Amino acid sequence: MVAAEFVVVANRLPVDRILTPDGEEIWRTSPGGLVAALEPMMRSVDGAWVGWAGQADLQIEPFEADGIRLLPVTLSEQEIQDYYEGFSNDTIWPLYHDVIAPPQYHREWWEAYVEVNRRFAEAAADAVAEGGTVWVHDYQLQLVPEMVRGLRPDVTIGYFHHIPFPSHGLYAQLPWRDQVLRGLLGADVIGFQRAQDAANFLAAAKRRLSHETKASSITLPDGRMPLVKAFPISIDTTPYRELAQRPDIRARALEIREGLGNPKHILLGVDRLDYTKGIRHRIKAYGELLDQGRISVEDVAFIQVASPSRERVDAYMHLRDEVELAIGRINGDHDTLGHTAIRYLHQGFPREEMVAMYLAADVMLVTALRDGMNLVAKEYVATRADNRGVLVLSEFTGAADELRQALRINPHDIEGVKDAIVGAIEMPRAEQSKRMRALRKRVLENDVDAWSQSFLRALEQAGRTRHRRHEGAHG
Repeated sequence: MVAAEFVVVANRLPVDRILTPDGEEIWRTSPGGLVAALEPMMRSVDGAWVGWAGQADLQIEPFEADGIRLLPVTLSEQEIQDYYEGFSNDTIWPLYHDVIAPPQYHREWWEAYVEVNRRFAEAAADAVAEGGTVWVHDYQLQLVPEMVRGLRPDVTIGYFHHIPFPSHGLYAQLPWRDQVLRGLLGADVIGFQRAQDAANFLAAAKRRLSHETKASSITLPDGRMPLVKAFPISIDTTPYRELAQRPDIRARALEIREGLGNPKHILLGVDRLDYTKGIRHRIKAYGELLDQGRISVEDVAFIQVASPSRERVDAYMHLRDEVELAIGRINGDHDTLGHTAIRYLHQGFPREEMVAMYLAADVMLVTALRDGMNLVAKEYVATRADNRGVLVLSEFTGAADELRQALRINPHDIEGVKDAIVGAIEMPRAEQSKRMRALRKRVLENDVDAWSQSFLRALEQAGRTRHRRHEGAHG
């Protein structure tokens, strides 16, 4: 196999395996900003992508799709349970999201995490060309940078963390806290969503490993100085803007309104069904507004899309039960024959239907208790070329750092959420327009391409610095 100049390492490949009714295997490009951001660059630099194909015990040889070489990593059913559902999603995910749910600490999960990270690292080290670049993504693979560094000291390594990084007081709970820090410090550039996440990481490295830190760098005993800073991720705005202009999508938005009985206002929530998203908080706020008569089901309808997520993890099963019970009670108390209080959709939808919902919604509710970024907020803004609509946004999302013209809320403050919903419903058109114009300018200028380019520039600079140091050491 020809070595690749640029290797992306992520938990999943950028394609999904689909079996047709007649048994034929096809690979379809996954939806998602990361794939859209990196695809053009991967083609131009002869890139390769290391990842899991999404199914247990699937043995697949490297193959090519859409001009990108794909290098599948095989995971057993047991490894999926221990490394992915266990350590990644029942240890790291809740710990890094402010312990909203209690993290579980199991040594066998950690051992599986180490083993799987090693397998990803070896695949990347085998694939990358002499002096090439490896870009590792997200919390499932925090040990990979150090492992690749050990195998291939000649390459430049980047790591981007898509979820929050917790304060030291929380991070210190992790039994393997020092190993994870050392794993991440194998990278030359360590990127986070928010400046606060980068600061939390620097503080942990200083306190736990006694490394010298400056504003955005760490000095390591081997003389390396990894760059640590925020690179807030975004979306590919083009498909959202184009779909929002299509006559059939606009007609579908009107259909959605009619299907809800043509209320004066539609509220929309779009989330994975996850305890970090604050779904229960917004449902509670909406229910109380109905109970108090501040709004009515004839005037204000609420659509909640909650796509299935990690359905084998106990905390998610309990969350689904709680959400559906709360919605059932509100609908039972307030529905009429012509109007439903909350239209609840526990399913995923294609992008076309999502854009129609964004166009139909007068108010977008993003009430996450903790979120690395929250791209739904940016998708809503990107579709609103009419400069209408109001974004209600939790201050605990990465997006809140950028989208300052949203109505910002503390989702734990139910009275504050209720007031923000009423304020959004009653906001004059001129103010909506002023806020949305500013939001759109920010999202359209800082799109996913701008994000990937800024990270890649930092990687390139790190590569040049490494090269100079290497030449100096051997000069």
